[in-house]
Amino acid sequence: MDVGETLTIIEESIVQAAETLFVNEFTDGILNPNVPMLGPLKDGGTIIANTAPGCWGPMITPTIRGGHEVTKPVYIEGAEVGDALVIEIQSIQVTSIATSSGTDEAQSDRFIGDPFVKVKCPGCGKLYPSTIVQGIGQEAVKCATCGTDTTPFKMSNGYTMALSPKGDIGLTLGKEAARRIAQNAKEFMRTPEKSVQNPVTAFAPSDLIGLMARMRPFVGQLGTTPSKAMPDSHNAGDFGTFLIGAPHEFTMTEDELDIHRTDGHMDISRVRAGAVVICPVKVPGGGVYVGDMHAMQGDGEIAGHTTDVAGIVQLKVSVLKKVDLQGPIVLPNGEDLPYTAKPFTKEEKRIARNLAEEFGVKNIEDSFPLSIVGSGANLNSATDNALARAAKLFDLPVEEVRNRATITGSIEIGRHPGVVTATMLMPKSLLKQARIYKPIKRQYD
Repeated sequence: MDVGETLTIIEESIVQAAETLFVNEFTDGILNPNVPMLGPLKDGGTIIANTAPGCWGPMITPTIRGGHEVTKPVYIEGAEVGDALVIEIQSIQVTSIATSSGTDEAQSDRFIGDPFVKVKCPGCGKLYPSTIVQGIGQEAVKCATCGTDTTPFKMSNGYTMALSPKGDIGLTLGKEAARRIAQNAKEFMRTPEKSVQNPVTAFAPSDLIGLMARMRPFVGQLGTTPSKAMPDSHNAGDFGTFLIGAPHEFTMTEDELDIHRTDGHMDISRVRAGAVVICPVKVPGGGVYVGDMHAMQGDGEIAGHTTDVAGIVQLKVSVLKKVDLQGPIVLPNGEDLPYTAKPFTKEEKRIARNLAEEFGVKNIEDSFPLSIVGSGANLNSATDNALARAAKLFDLPVEEVRNRATITGSIEIGRHPGVVTATMLMPKSLLKQARIYKPIKRQYD
């Protein structure tokens, strides 16, 4: 065997796609299409990811430059720009046994332009300083160079929550219990080994005590890599507005944001086990990433943050060829659909046939539900974005989409201030025309 043959064998072994990929590596908070991805993963393969908590842990860790700590993107074999990826959420398991969260208050002397992106130490002025955790409380995160409290965010009202071993109930704790957890903050958060975030439980907040909440975990970040580098938390139309004219290297125009974002930062509570997300492919291989698991949340994430946890996520990823999406489509679990968008029963179809016969309607639509994700600077613009995306996908007037969403669906808030889903029933003929019928049929038929 000569040298050329040997090199060919080595190259083939390097690029051979995996059937299952175990992921426990994380970005530095930036989704960058120019950075090598993990994988490749076979079309139809499985990702098993040990995800790190989002929001608060990364927000108090200045070396993480995007507001979250999501998994490194995975290259999917056969995924080309202009395709879509069908991501089936097979399971979500919370591994944290406690967490802390609350409303935030940015510290104006500790960042330039954006506290999620460009943090500076108020003591020595160093950008993106390395930090250490000393003691407990909201001054525990110190600059490793000068020892100054350098947290860019503080909690204006916060809580520490213990999570039941069965993953069904959380309970907020009093001051002494919160301090006890803070003494072993990382152990209670169960952050993955390769995560670099400071554990937020070190803050030991206890403004809410004895509040009980039902757990229903979901992932706030799930999607594909944008076609221009941007902070992970800003990969949506609401948070992304902070990039427009920003005083740092990730600055964009409004048009650039619309072109490059993939809306992977959804914070939609229906993105849970059993749901399916169809995502646009804007870079070769797609670049699937996941993170920001939440233990529970109602529509809106109205406090700005919820119960961030570490966990294990299993995803099945398949390629849909030549499906050019502008943003994600969510196929929720049947029980999560609005009443008006649930698939019809045999009895309901029988009643409709009787009405059709009485009034001379020749054809009744055979329809299925879907939720089109839209995002924007506020909820009105996010709604307009979702409706416009649906109109383009199905080649319909926006006015017809509005009617369909009104009588066979609903506008639901993912995240306040600017992520929504426009849920509606669409006929099989239009779903086939858009080349997305098969995954929707699998989900609901």
